[in-house]
Amino acid sequence: MDRQRNHQLVLLMKEFDLSHRGLASEVNRITADMFGDNHPRKCTDRHVRRWISGEVRWPWTRYLHALEHIFGRPAQTIGFIPRGKSSTNLPAPPRRSPAPKEESMLRRRFMIAPAAVTVAVALGIDETPSGGRLSMSDVDRVHQRIGRLDAHFFAIGGGPLAEVCQVFIERLRAALASCTYGDRVERALHGAISSLYASAGWAAHDMGDSTHAALLHTASLQSALLAGEPTAAARAWSNLALQARSEGRHREAVQITRAALDNRRARQDPRIDALLHARLAIGQAHTADRNGAARSLLAAEQAYDRVTPGIPAQAWLGFLSPAELSGLAALTHQALGQYDHAEAATIQALKLLPAPMRRQRTLYTVQLAELQLAQGERDQAAATITQLDSSSLDSRRITDRITAVQRTLTA
Repeated sequence: MDRQRNHQLVLLMKEFDLSHRGLASEVNRITADMFGDNHPRKCTDRHVRRWISGEVRWPWTRYLHALEHIFGRPAQTIGFIPRGKSSTNLPAPPRRSPAPKEESMLRRRFMIAPAAVTVAVALGIDETPSGGRLSMSDVDRVHQRIGRLDAHFFAIGGGPLAEVCQVFIERLRAALASCTYGDRVERALHGAISSLYASAGWAAHDMGDSTHAALLHTASLQSALLAGEPTAAARAWSNLALQARSEGRHREAVQITRAALDNRRARQDPRIDALLHARLAIGQAHTADRNGAARSLLAAEQAYDRVTPGIPAQAWLGFLSPAELSGLAALTHQALGQYDHAEAATIQALKLLPAPMRRQRTLYTVQLAELQLAQGERDQAAATITQLDSSSLDSRRITDRITAVQRTLTA
């Protein structure tokens, strides 16, 4: 019988980041778990080469069970061809050991946080793998959930998202401890964890917990370094700079942002380049560097002009738009005492803001009212704040600012 190369197995090994020796090691691990470790015949890279070449078209049953478990699909869709009708249906494998105790512990910890349950279940966090071999497809599903989590933040604010992110991080760390994977998948998982720490830090900041937010942004940077992802590191540096600015450490914020801008690979993404320069401008304005702030605002505009239409942004950069750049420019003008320019830029941001960005719309509306009050325009500020609907907002930081404006108006 002519040999036929098993291309499907080759593709799966590439997707799961498995070498010949790595797949053989995985098969031995699974078969030891299923059948015991006393079997004299061990799988080797030679077996794998024979499967790929087509010399062996239907491996031994114990190996087929292991391969089905590793790749999560029937043997025939892995590219293997049964010898005949009798071999088409594999006998059921022995019952495997129960799920590790850590999984049930994480489930109990998750269930005692009722405010976060609805969001977490909707995101599918409970479906995070707790065993077996992880592939880049698993990582892609993780990033899809993170993208939905970020969209939830853009819509209504932080709310319970810091807690949800932490539960997700625990599950991914459990997967790193209990699953098997290649180097590429490991780095990608650390990148996902960095993204979750960053989202958790923003949520904590949004709920007024600056101390916790700073710790989460630091953890995001550490995971980004483990992942070796320049964009994740730039995001973490940018968030740490924003945290420093919110605590009044403006010179430190400028230094941190400049450190992020030193990463040329990250700046190859024009959106990241634009965001970093816009935030640098705010820091420079707070340190009375007017010329530097003007240059940075111009650099932000020029960077955003390089964005290629039709190419979607990374999920976490979904907020960055011409509207956001106008809002950041308004903060720069406000720090420079140019309240009329800041008001005009904020109005421009509100005009350009996409409809789903409800949190940002509320934020800019409050910002506009604050700027109007700073210029003595009480009637305009009252009209601005009256048209505000924050009923669906879940952001303590923004609601506190709304309350402060209302108190000023009624004083």
